[in-house]
Amino acid sequence: MDETAKRPTVLVVDDSPDNVFLLGNLLKDLCRVKVAINGERALQIATSDDPPDLILLDVMMQGMNGYEVCRRLKADAATHDIPVIFLTALSTSEDEKIGLDLGAVDYITKPINPAIVLARTRNHLALKALHSSEMAHMAEIEREKEALELEQLRTEKLMLNILPRPIAERLRRGEKNISSSYPEVTILFSDLIGFTQFASQCSPTDLVKLLNDLFTRFDRRAENLGLEKIKTIGDAYMAAGGLPVPRSDHAQICADMALGMFEDLREFNAQFGLSMGMRVGLHSGPVVAGVIGFTKFSYDLWGHTVNVASRMESTAPAGRVQVSASSRALLGNEFKYEPSGEVECKGIGPVMAFLLAGRDAPA
Repeated sequence: MDETAKRPTVLVVDDSPDNVFLLGNLLKDLCRVKVAINGERALQIATSDDPPDLILLDVMMQGMNGYEVCRRLKADAATHDIPVIFLTALSTSEDEKIGLDLGAVDYITKPINPAIVLARTRNHLALKALHSSEMAHMAEIEREKEALELEQLRTEKLMLNILPRPIAERLRRGEKNISSSYPEVTILFSDLIGFTQFASQCSPTDLVKLLNDLFTRFDRRAENLGLEKIKTIGDAYMAAGGLPVPRSDHAQICADMALGMFEDLREFNAQFGLSMGMRVGLHSGPVVAGVIGFTKFSYDLWGHTVNVASRMESTAPAGRVQVSASSRALLGNEFKYEPSGEVECKGIGPVMAFLLAGRDAPA
């Protein structure tokens, strides 16, 4: 950087050539000196791309006087913080009061005492430099604060993408080993049919893009209905109703979710010219839910209910929603059913099941 550019700049505003010459010689070793011989020119320089750090301003000038120049400088946000020293032959206390009331930082009377002018100019330049440094420091603190707030928002958004909001809030409060028992929830499992064959014929990029498109539709539906998405494993999708905030209609919203997922799948297939199939299973009962993991958090569910819901899905006919007797009892007469009979579930045994055929009453 040019050494001259590092030096502070003082604007001398005076319509007397002798005073301008005297002040220029007096200040040349302390700072860069700019000159204006009238108020209009002073305002132009003050609002330029290279404004002064301090202004020495005469009061009695032709045209716009110094008081008016100071008033305009202080009224403009761009020049408000430039310190002004009045340097004038007006020596009464009333004149000085007017100047200071207008916002000047100092008032020096003529005839000029070079030592006083030099000392006060040096002091006010030092104060201006200190003020500028403090303002720059405050601006840096504000930028760091905004960056921290933005990072916190990103972290919160990421946590909410992984964890339910009540669980994320408990983690932010410093809780550890978060787990809860829920006496009655409904678990939904879904699995795509024909996905493995489709995956073998599709590029990895397209595969992830398409799967993300479909699961995003499911996510929106789950959010609108009030379900909690638990996780996806490959082409399988798991959600739950009634946790982490319990609700009495957990079975109904899961049934509406299941039926709606087939609507989403039909639209997805039509849009991309595919013929993907799906099966869905529901089961209601008690579960344990909690956060596991240290480097990567995961909110998961455990218990017999989870296993039965998974078996309801894996034994469901293609294109159907299969529900257990416990879910059927909770759903009541709001839905239509077809008997499925006892279904043999691996590791569990026979389970009475029904096929969901649609809603019988408005949601």
